[in-house]
Amino acid sequence: MINNKYIKKYLFGILHILSTKNDTIIHITDITGSETISRISSGIVATNGKDKKSNYCAMLATQKVSNVCKVLGINALHIKIRARGGNASHLISTGAHTVVTTLVRLGFKIGRIEDTTPTPTNGTRRKGGRRGRRV
Repeated sequence: MINNKYIKKYLFGILHILSTKNDTIIHITDITGSETISRISSGIVATNGKDKKSNYCAMLATQKVSNVCKVLGINALHIKIRARGGNASHLISTGAHTVVTTLVRLGFKIGRIEDTTPTPTNGTRRKGGRRGRRV
């Protein structure tokens, strides 16, 4: 027989992270994805406009969102990360990494981490103009 006091119940939510080069937006919904629990941007907690993109403001925004989650009893999260896609996909924003590490340090369990960054199906036009590149 299993002792029930050692079994922990997890209540999941979905964490949507939009990480651009200028801002980090954190949005937590319920497990269906239809009801918003909390939404905050790192620009809201920043004192200056230039601090919006910093890792410190992303961490402060994560702490505010986690307080709301703990009040509602959410202790586990599935994560969906969206970053700059298309031509700008080679630029990596560190805001999403800061959010995930902060949540782990605050004691949340992480279910799935999914990348929802848009990828181009066709790419952009090649260099060289209408008649092609002439050597």
